[in-house]
Amino acid sequence: MLETFPIHMTSFKQDRQIRVYLPKGYNHGKKKYPVLYMHDGQNVFNDEDAIGGTSLELEKYLDERGLEVIVVGIDLNTEDRLNEYCPWVNGEYSRKIIGQLQTSGGKGKEYVEFIVNELKPFIDKNYRTIKDHTAMAGISLGGLISVYAMCRYPHIFRNIAVFSSAFFRNQEEIEKLIKESDLSLVETIYLDSGDKESGNKEMINKEFLHSNKVIYDLLKEKVPRTEFEIISGAEHSYAFFRERAPMIFSFLNE
Repeated sequence: MLETFPIHMTSFKQDRQIRVYLPKGYNHGKKKYPVLYMHDGQNVFNDEDAIGGTSLELEKYLDERGLEVIVVGIDLNTEDRLNEYCPWVNGEYSRKIIGQLQTSGGKGKEYVEFIVNELKPFIDKNYRTIKDHTAMAGISLGGLISVYAMCRYPHIFRNIAVFSSAFFRNQEEIEKLIKESDLSLVETIYLDSGDKESGNKEMINKEFLHSNKVIYDLLKEKVPRTEFEIISGAEHSYAFFRERAPMIFSFLNE
């Protein structure tokens, strides 16, 4: 069952569409459920709503497997995604991949504060949630902002799953933040990256993978149960992301 509604984002002075997946048995009992927050909400549940027409198809996946979890998808702002999903203005390292220094980014702090201070309290109040069993997952820039959220709020986001994360946009700052963060409360982290993220552009493929490996090494030192997979032949598209969807829910086995 999928519910949709707008919620006001105080910092951005705008409403944002929220999509909430409820497990099959939700309306037939009083059980409480863990919650997973995901970015790029239009692309999470079904192809019909997806930007570009290909989603993770999580509504079908969850229904078929009967997984007992509430999934909250936060729609992206197509005009401001890069700014909202980057906690800092794009750094020097990003020049290696995109070929020029950009001044985008810097709204990620406010975006995460919206999730923590406005969205999560709303979800916990209106749905039967296990308040201290909260996970987050994201793709590309959604991976960057998920790791940032975990570092800032490790007592909330204790399980993280990220695919093909675009850490390079804020490489210098996210490395520094990880080093400075106490992640002792974090339970599990899953990261992956394709070795063909940019198709036949080998230099970009190499740098993108290197960026992810560096973050993995830093996180592994802090959180022993950190896993990193290199996906052979995988490119930066939902056709490939969809195949890895089961890894998002590895935290349910904890």
